[in-house]
Amino acid sequence: MTDGSQFDSLAKLYVDWSKMPFRQHLEFPSVFELIGRVDGQRVLDFGCGSGVFARQLARKGAATIVGLDESSGMLDYAIQQEAEEPLGITYIPGTLPIELHGSFDLVLAVYVLPYTQSYSELLALCRSAADALRPGQRFITSPIHPAINPDPDYYSRYGFRITPSGPLTDATPVDLNLRFNGYDAHVTAYYWTAATLEKALVEAGFTDVTWHAYHAAETEDVDLAFVKPYLDRPHAIIIEAIKAPSPA
Repeated sequence: MTDGSQFDSLAKLYVDWSKMPFRQHLEFPSVFELIGRVDGQRVLDFGCGSGVFARQLARKGAATIVGLDESSGMLDYAIQQEAEEPLGITYIPGTLPIELHGSFDLVLAVYVLPYTQSYSELLALCRSAADALRPGQRFITSPIHPAINPDPDYYSRYGFRITPSGPLTDATPVDLNLRFNGYDAHVTAYYWTAATLEKALVEAGFTDVTWHAYHAAETEDVDLAFVKPYLDRPHAIIIEAIKAPSPA
């Protein structure tokens, strides 16, 4: 099963990691451009962690934001941030209450699929995302890129190292070493092939599975020479899928 406890002491680290240039100039612009306008929408941040995406979505005008996570440490931090700067976000530990099933216009799950350790867990997570959505609505998620560079040092300039435990096949454990600004922490993620990710999404009830690459924000402060190696071999990618309409 997914291990939320490995993140309990890492909330502040993940907030600071969200400020890293590759995330600010590549990941966030790519994700939010794909999401588009959220005015009036009900959004579930699935695996919300310390609330980085949930808070940005609230500021962008979503009518309802629910953050869901298994890590008590991450949620404690997110709830503290909400108390200090209320944005109307509700945070829920564990699983989504059944009364909220089928009520969301968008489910966002950034870096969540990589923490499933078996196909049955991967499928269950995709089904949970589908259960949360209204028919015809979107699931946007970011797994490990199927064509990730396995050289542990390749991504070190971006504040992390990735070390696969063996050949990159389904459920291969991957050590993610977050090493930046004095931090040096390790979490274990799991690699999934593109074929298996799509299989799980379709089996969970999604259609129109589309892959979207990260791209650089069109701002003057982006160092294109710095981000080019990342864009050549990104460690993550965005998947967009649509919950199938209900049978007529």
